[in-house]
Amino acid sequence: MNDQRVLITGATGFVGQRVCSLLESQGAVVVKASRSSSRQPNTFQVSALGSNTDWRKALQGCTAVVHLAARVHVMNDQAVNPLLEFRQANTEGTLQLARQAVQAGVKRMVFVSSIKVNGEAGHFTAGSKPNPIDPYGISKFEAEEQLLEFGRQSGLEVVVLRPPLVYGPGVKANFLKLLSAVARGIPLPLGAVNNKRSLVFVGNLANAIATCLAHPRAKGRVYLVSDNSDVSTAQLVREMAQAFGRKANLISISPRLIESLAAILGKRAAAQRLLGDLTVSPQALCEELDWKPPFNMQAGMKETADWYMHQGQLKLR
Repeated sequence: MNDQRVLITGATGFVGQRVCSLLESQGAVVVKASRSSSRQPNTFQVSALGSNTDWRKALQGCTAVVHLAARVHVMNDQAVNPLLEFRQANTEGTLQLARQAVQAGVKRMVFVSSIKVNGEAGHFTAGSKPNPIDPYGISKFEAEEQLLEFGRQSGLEVVVLRPPLVYGPGVKANFLKLLSAVARGIPLPLGAVNNKRSLVFVGNLANAIATCLAHPRAKGRVYLVSDNSDVSTAQLVREMAQAFGRKANLISISPRLIESLAAILGKRAAAQRLLGDLTVSPQALCEELDWKPPFNMQAGMKETADWYMHQGQLKLR
C-alpha cells in the first residue's frame, strides 16, 4: 500500500481510528475527514453529510476512499421524517462523495454499509436478498444500489461491506452497557438464551476493509463480514466475563418470559436483539479474497475488556 493515499471519512470514530491505524502501519498515506476540527496534517473538517458536502480538498491526490461516516441508527429518533434525514446523509451524501471522488481521480471506494440491509433477524449469506426494515437500513440499501450503479457508469471500483454489531476498544451503546454489567458482576437473566448471533471485532473489520481496498477481485462486489464465530447471548456474556477474569453471573429464565415482560415494558425490539438469531456468513469474502479474520473472539474480547479497565470505568478487586 506504499503508493496509496486513502481518504477515511468518519476517521475519528470507533471504527475509523482502527482503520487509520492499520492502513498507516501498512504504509499508506491516510487522509482523515471528520466533523470535528483538527490541526493535524492530512486532516480535514467537513460539514454534515448530504448532497452539498464539499470533499474536494480532502480528496486531492487520493487514490482510494473508505466511507465510514454516516447518520447512524438511533433509538427513539426525534426527527419529523427519519427516512428523509437518513436518505439525505447516507444515500445522497454517499453519492456526493463518489461523484467528487471520481472527479479527483480516485480509483476505488469501499463503502461500509450494514447488515440491517438484509434485515433485523435471520441467517444471512452473500446470496440473501436485502430486506431493510428501518429508515437506517433502507437508506444504506439505497446508497449501495445507487453507488454500485454509479460505479458501473463511471468506472469507480466500488466495494460494499455489510458488518453486524461491531465491538472492540471504544465501543458504545448497548454493547458497552452489557460489558459494564458483566464487569460489575450484575446478575443477568440470560442463562437460558440459546440463540445465534454474529459480531465483528473492530480489528477484523479494519482488516477486511484493508483487504477490500487492495484485492483486485473485490471490484463491484458486496460482502458480508463477521468474526465467523457465532455465539448465543449467554455465551457472549461468558466470553465477556472470561476476558475480565471472573465468572459470569447468569440466571436462567425462560426467554419467552423475558420477551413477554419486555413487550409489556415497550422493549420488544431490545429483547429481540438479545434473544433472536442474526447470523452473518463471511464465506464469500473468505473464498473470493482469501480473507481470514486475524482475531478470534477471545482475543477481541480481551482487548475490549482491557480497554474498559484502562479507561478507569471499573476497578476490579
